[in-house]
Amino acid sequence: MKELLEEHPHRRFNILTGEWVLVSPHRAKRPWQGKVEKLALPVKPTYDEHCYLCPTNSRTSGAVNPDYKKPFSFINDFSALKNDTESFDFSDGLLKATSEKGICKVICFSPDHSLTLPLMEVSDIADVVTLWQEEYTTLGSHGFINHVQIFENKGDVMGCSNPHPHGQVWAQQSIPVEASKKSIQAKAYWEKHQRGLLTDYIAQELELEERILYANEHFVVLIPYWAVWPYETMIVPKKKKASILELNEEEKTAFADAIKVNTIKYDNLFETSFPYSAGIHQAPTDGEAHPEWHFHLSFYPPLLRSATVKKFMVGYEMFADSQRDITAEQAAIKLKELSDVHFTKS
Repeated sequence: MKELLEEHPHRRFNILTGEWVLVSPHRAKRPWQGKVEKLALPVKPTYDEHCYLCPTNSRTSGAVNPDYKKPFSFINDFSALKNDTESFDFSDGLLKATSEKGICKVICFSPDHSLTLPLMEVSDIADVVTLWQEEYTTLGSHGFINHVQIFENKGDVMGCSNPHPHGQVWAQQSIPVEASKKSIQAKAYWEKHQRGLLTDYIAQELELEERILYANEHFVVLIPYWAVWPYETMIVPKKKKASILELNEEEKTAFADAIKVNTIKYDNLFETSFPYSAGIHQAPTDGEAHPEWHFHLSFYPPLLRSATVKKFMVGYEMFADSQRDITAEQAAIKLKELSDVHFTKS
């Protein structure tokens, strides 16, 4: 069966969302005429007087950043959601709309303008995790907030508008579509087996070891069996934890370690500052018990064959199903072979 999966088109089931992805491994053998060059890494200063996220600088709103030494957060000056939105419902035949309240914040990972997560120390990444915990708690405590989405867009190709190391938190009234799909799948599995869906999945992956990239005492880094993006990865705690709030100090450090190793491997793959969108899916903050949830951090990077050749979701992917050519196992082999030391330091 393994040989069939390596050679023939097939569909893989995503246990977290209930969706399928088309895998076409034979297409990876087709002639390639795209670009394969590497990009020279820009040299960034540790402080940029024109950067609106650097310490002591003014932002476009007129607010001035403190001289922060640890991760720093603030209300997004251009928030997609607002906490003072007037409540309304609109319906006109088949046309429907409803108001959405929320709070959007920016998380500056480091005061150092030149750093990205793979270049930060594990202890400094752990400080970021601590701030994530604080934001999840504070924002989730608002009565109208039912979901807190922590994410990072890295690189201008992912729409990142500022090179300073930062991420975002969007907290909102409704539970978004992707999180809702995962809630449905996880709850159905929990009610049937009284065990966590990801808990059982991780146990199987650790036994197979085909798609495991890295593991420490508390976390596993792997390429999901159903991965859509060429080098999509997921970081999951070995023990079921509904949210990042359940991490103690030792586990936070282990989480930070897993993040650093994973992002270093990304940068080492094409020797570039690897772009991606990363996000944490965890239990909603709706006041309900969620024993079915097992939080995880997913990375969706667009690079396919080099620092400049990207995977685009077009054509079939837009109108039918997600599709990939390189299998999860092939991608795992490539990433596993890479050093845990950043290429700029080796």
